[in-house]
Amino acid sequence: KAELGKLIELQKSDLKIRELKETIETADKRRADIQQEFEKHASSIREIQSKERDFRARRAELEKQVAESTAMLQRSERNLKVAQSQREYELAMREIDTLQKQIQTSETGMVEVDEGLAATNKELEERAEEINSFEEKRAAALAEFDATVEQARVELEAERKVRAEMFAQLPAQLAAVYDDLSRRSDDGEALADASDGSCGACFMALRPHLQMEVRRGVEIIT
Repeated sequence: KAELGKLIELQKSDLKIRELKETIETADKRRADIQQEFEKHASSIREIQSKERDFRARRAELEKQVAESTAMLQRSERNLKVAQSQREYELAMREIDTLQKQIQTSETGMVEVDEGLAATNKELEERAEEINSFEEKRAAALAEFDATVEQARVELEAERKVRAEMFAQLPAQLAAVYDDLSRRSDDGEALADASDGSCGACFMALRPHLQMEVRRGVEIIT
């Protein structure tokens, strides 16, 4: 029974080592997942900021069109005043009509752009705290994750030493059997309890005499 107790503690140590190793071995992927999650938020923020820049650029373009069309309209109006023939008069009138329509179209576009810009700015204001603290939160999350992984490395090194000490206390033959069973097990567990007449690991039914041996607890059944 003393040896059984040592084996149980050894298995606990092995399971802890297995868990710590998995934590370390999957660290790169899990760290990438954290970065990807933050990148999704960053992408949505950049999309809004890009939309805001596009609205401003479009408004500047429309303002330029209005200014150019207004200058041309003023020139056409002057030409109309000094027209000396019916042809010159009609030409100036057509130019004025065309330019007035262009100005109206551009001004309508400016109103639409202003509405879009206002909505975009409102969204940016609502997410201002998120935007301002984004990099800080990402750095903090990654730092916390890195610290967790580093702690796992420290614990793994310490647990391996504990495991080595426990393993050295076992009889050589029993230690060899334990190691062999542990390597062959999918989950790394060499020991399993028996309940309701079945093995707790493989669920196979135990023959009556094996059940009696298990209940007696005199030796480890392999």
